[in-house]
Amino acid sequence: MQLKLPLIDNITTDIRKKNILSSPKFGGSCDIDSKPYLKELGIEIVESRQPIQFTSNFGEHVHRWAPYIQGFSSSFVQSILDQYKNDYKSPVILDPFAGCGTVLTQSKINGYKSIGTELNPLLQFIADIKVNSWDVSSELLLETFSSIPKDLKTPAPEFLKSEHQFNKGVLRNLELLKGGIDSISAKTKEQTKVKNLILLAFSSILIDCSNLKRTPCLGYWKNKKVPDNAPWILVEHKIQDICKDLEVLQEKFKKNIRVESKVFLANAMEYEHECLFDLIITSPPYMNGLDYVMNYKIEMAWLGFTKEAKDAKKVKDSLVVCDNVSKGSIRTFAQSNAKYTNSWIEEIKTNIEENIKRRGNYRRNDMPHIVHKYFDDMYKVMNSVTNSLRANGRFILVVGDSLIADVYVPTDLLLAKIGTELGLTVEKVEKARNRRSGQVRNYRLRETIITLKKESKGI
Repeated sequence: MQLKLPLIDNITTDIRKKNILSSPKFGGSCDIDSKPYLKELGIEIVESRQPIQFTSNFGEHVHRWAPYIQGFSSSFVQSILDQYKNDYKSPVILDPFAGCGTVLTQSKINGYKSIGTELNPLLQFIADIKVNSWDVSSELLLETFSSIPKDLKTPAPEFLKSEHQFNKGVLRNLELLKGGIDSISAKTKEQTKVKNLILLAFSSILIDCSNLKRTPCLGYWKNKKVPDNAPWILVEHKIQDICKDLEVLQEKFKKNIRVESKVFLANAMEYEHECLFDLIITSPPYMNGLDYVMNYKIEMAWLGFTKEAKDAKKVKDSLVVCDNVSKGSIRTFAQSNAKYTNSWIEEIKTNIEENIKRRGNYRRNDMPHIVHKYFDDMYKVMNSVTNSLRANGRFILVVGDSLIADVYVPTDLLLAKIGTELGLTVEKVEKARNRRSGQVRNYRLRETIITLKKESKGI
């Protein structure tokens, strides 16, 4: 039996290589495959290269408090705010996929009211702390951390006690560190904020302390060396960074500390906002196989947001769909009648289904329905938030396109089309950077910025 496993793996690899080499998209480009969609929409994509990815945030005040590799850069958000500062003097801003709060944080730095919704409880927790802890005393934070006991222990989540995740010495120190944090009193609002900042710092160092890496998916790092005392050293450095940032905020942005910033643990597909927005700036999940819940399972478990695998599954099945969603969820969707569709989606679904049959091997045979559900989910989000957009307001999305079973999926243009169906005008579509398909590496994809506008009825 042991000899057959490598043979099966080799056969699977050979089939995959054959499919890539025989792919009609081998060496292709989204620029070519987008043309009929662009023609129907009557628009063009303009080049506008800019740093969108979150990695540039790692050295920025507040943004650096927690790593979030799927987010976009603070400099990009700032460029949007600067671009429309004459159109909206004191804009109210929404991010329906708030993530770790980049849009909300940058909005607050500019003194703008902002609202976010986020379904991942870990990310909602992080985003809320990042925008609502600016008044915490750095002296109190440092004093509280320095005085936590080092002999109390909070046991690690059961599934993390394997040495695959953490070395024994590291795990013991993480349990002692978490035990010390859990002992912090939180009787007042300030004490609660201090404790939450230390918990945020703790969550931010967990992957660095583990035998894992996130690039962007969570995976094992062979031969990674982590000293036993890494948890204490890394969390102290993080606390010092937070203290420095609090001092900067209280000196340079004192007048913005009380600016309203709220992050609701809520589903953007159905949440009803109580106010109207001038700018909606967001980056929805991509249709790319990245599991947005399992990618943060370590932090979610340590902070108590998930106790069992079923807790993570429940969160995942509520999100805008990715191709790691449960098969049961997709079966239910496929059997339902009330779902959004259009001619582009139906043609793409048909082509994916035919190509899966032709290839004879694909990671999910229900991929046509996954693609359909993605756009049904996004329609619900866009419909909900468009109703909360003021006249002359703008809805700005950063998103990437996809290649699925040799079928090009123009995610950006499909979302633009949905926008027009909801009464918005496509103001511009800009290519921010080039990407590569994960399935056919020499097929060129893109990441774009879609700007939709809600025209005033009086014009």
